[in-house]
Amino acid sequence: MPTSSKYTLLTGATGLIGRYLLRDLLSVGENLCVLVRPGKKESAAQRVEQILQMWEADLGRSLPRPHVIAGEVTQPGLGLSAEARNWVATNCSSVLHNAAILEFYGSDRNGEPWLTNFTGTQNLLEFCRDAKLRTMHYVSTAYVSGDRPGPILEDEFACGQGFRNDYEDSKFQAEQAVRESGLFDELTVYRPAVVAGDSQTGYTSTYHGLYLYLRLIAMMMTTKDPDADGVRRFRARWNCTGREFRNIVPVDWVAAAMCRLFLTPAAHGSTYHLAPRNPITLQQLVDYIGSYYNSEGIEFLGDQKLSPEQMSEMEREGYAAISIYESYLTTDPKFDTRNTDKFTADMPCPDIDEAMMHRFIRYGEDDRWGKRKKPVIKRAPLATPDLAGVRSMVGGS
Repeated sequence: MPTSSKYTLLTGATGLIGRYLLRDLLSVGENLCVLVRPGKKESAAQRVEQILQMWEADLGRSLPRPHVIAGEVTQPGLGLSAEARNWVATNCSSVLHNAAILEFYGSDRNGEPWLTNFTGTQNLLEFCRDAKLRTMHYVSTAYVSGDRPGPILEDEFACGQGFRNDYEDSKFQAEQAVRESGLFDELTVYRPAVVAGDSQTGYTSTYHGLYLYLRLIAMMMTTKDPDADGVRRFRARWNCTGREFRNIVPVDWVAAAMCRLFLTPAAHGSTYHLAPRNPITLQQLVDYIGSYYNSEGIEFLGDQKLSPEQMSEMEREGYAAISIYESYLTTDPKFDTRNTDKFTADMPCPDIDEAMMHRFIRYGEDDRWGKRKKPVIKRAPLATPDLAGVRSMVGGS
């Protein structure tokens, strides 16, 4: 059953996590009002309809429709009309603020990622004050921990940490603004680690982080012919040991865990790390990619460091392509998940194994790494929604 007859205002519904939250919460009958920026060729409602028809085609059943309002978190007042503001103030009782942008560096705080992550959150807080919205579910990131070595506890926040980039800093400042606003009777904070695609299908709508590595290696593989025995051999040396780990989590689990927490009143008011039990190591990552392409040649150098002069052209191009993520290559902390485990013990984060990694790669190739033209889905009636299956997954009653 829905947690309330009132609506929840959801931001960021067109992003990767947001698409799954939209699907999962509508599937269990939650009343959602989604704030969506109109596209260049599509209205806000059309963008949402496209996503929902994609899910309906995937699920083979229909989904309820949310109330859609056109607006943008980067605008004062969220860019809403007076009619839309009044509708939200009258009909919404809570906010699920998921809108964010994953850009690591900005020239100043007037641009991204500060504009969406920090200014957008400030604009939302002002709107909550005016609309008297007193319940907030805020989607932060595990990396507000910055450069702390860990283990990082869920109830920790400001511990004197520095930040590796503007993304971490902007998300920290945004979470701090939410915590210090004094606006909310109840504040629940969700902190995902690095979010990858769907564990079952490989689906993703964005190609940051892990996918930058996958795309880079895919490009290397397609330019390298196999030897007589069918193995593609090349040489690429990495300045690490292979034992370093990355906190990568599949998006379907992240959304399911968030929905479980959202739908469980006893879980409200705390902070939750959405992080893996068993982070993937760089050696595993390389092995899984190698088995997909039947390739070998990546060498881990440990403490030895290559200068640009010592690198091959392939190595220089590779390091240039992933340089934005270099600070994460050897420094990913352990995120404690005791709060999350308390409510999701029966649905632990799945390990990213060889089969799942192959699904990620296969989807990326089929999608041309985000360049495939998306089909226009025409409205077609489908079967009555079967809510029981999704309720059992996310813990609704």
